Amino acid sequence: MPKATRSTGGTRAPGRPRKEIDLLEVADTAGRLFAEGGYDAVSIEAVAEQLSVSRATLYRTVPTKERLLDILFERSTQNLDEAVTALIAEHREPADELTELVCLHINAAIETRHYMAVFFGGAGVSQDVYQRWQKFSHSYEQRWLGVVKRAMGANVLHWGDPVLTTRLLLGMVIWVSRWYRGSEKFTAAQITETAVGLIRQHAPQD
Repeated sequence: MPKATRSTGGTRAPGRPRKEIDLLEVADTAGRLFAEGGYDAVSIEAVAEQLSVSRATLYRTVPTKERLLDILFERSTQNLDEAVTALIAEHREPADELTELVCLHINAAIETRHYMAVFFGGAGVSQDVYQRWQKFSHSYEQRWLGVVKRAMGANVLHWGDPVLTTRLLLGMVIWVSRWYRGSEKFTAAQITETAVGLIRQHAPQD
């Protein structure tokens, strides 16, 4: 499997077709095509055109649409995993940690809203990638569970079953990807503030 290298981002200007393939740039381009036209707009041909790469060159590295979706999956989950790992490593106060985790996922839900539903159902992706998606989801839930337990221990959240609470919170932030519309002008910060207001336990007033 070719290893991804860092993308410089954006579509290349028209010119002579390239011979090298940057898999992170392939993923970014596939994600943009999803955003513009949905599942049917994503194809090897469309990505090759956007990247000014010959179809034959791209086919040698990315032979199928299934593999194209695999690359997009790898890009999306890697970014989210790295961001959550960095956040938890900061050892913030439980209230801040919970707020930042909610904010992080809401931003991710908005950014990937056009294609993440593909991975939930497994349609169009390889069995290997779907199994890795399920493994990633379990690991990601465990990260959230740790944050939830710390928040409960600090009385930031009402005490309850931490697994059930974690899954309900994840359901709330994941669902942002389904209802978010840029035209409604809700910002990620506004959504985060409202979500945290719903789940935070506040100290009683004197």
